[in-house]
Amino acid sequence: MPVHEPASADDRFGPLIERRDDADFPFYNGTPAALSVRQWALAWASVAVGFAALVFIPQPDNVVALIPRILFVGIPLVVLAMVTRGHWTALFRKVHGRDVLTMIGFAVLNLVVTSVLALIVRALFGVAANEAADGAGKGGALDTAAFYVGTGIQLVGEEVFTIVPFLTLMYFLFAKAKLSRKTSIVLAWLLSAVWFGAAHLQTYDWNFAQAFVMNAAHVAL
Repeated sequence: MPVHEPASADDRFGPLIERRDDADFPFYNGTPAALSVRQWALAWASVAVGFAALVFIPQPDNVVALIPRILFVGIPLVVLAMVTRGHWTALFRKVHGRDVLTMIGFAVLNLVVTSVLALIVRALFGVAANEAADGAGKGGALDTAAFYVGTGIQLVGEEVFTIVPFLTLMYFLFAKAKLSRKTSIVLAWLLSAVWFGAAHLQTYDWNFAQAFVMNAAHVAL
């Protein structure tokens, strides 16, 4: 396994953007586990398989929908655990008080930015309704509870759906293309935002502006 060398100050974005404890993204530089090209390809493919389960398994109600939603997050995490030899938990860090404040700050920023973008997209292109959200609460107490539980699971799945391709791209850009860490982060961020937006095209009735602008902003923040 390659020995991890912390990114130099010149290859970090500074304390306003990055953590002050020198924490870094996992796996792309061989820490805490080194993945081969084949293993990275398998990890990304597992994300696509999980997404296919979410999209193609019938969901007559929110209770049954728990199955594809669990597969959506479960498949890539199981594969990641296999290829990283159990180091998949590196995706998750212990949350401290400062992290909570950061999350609140980004949640507010996300709400403000996406609200402004929503108004612009609505005015210029129109928007499609999110049928899943519109149907919440119409199937009784159990169905409603399953909706919120499933939504929570799916939100975790969407983060995995984005971060695995992001880390894969980071690996190829940093380790293979030999780009700088900062350049690799920016390019991987932009490409994974497009990936995330493309996955929502069907959700928003193939409204490209809504899918790419709104969801790319979500990934960016």
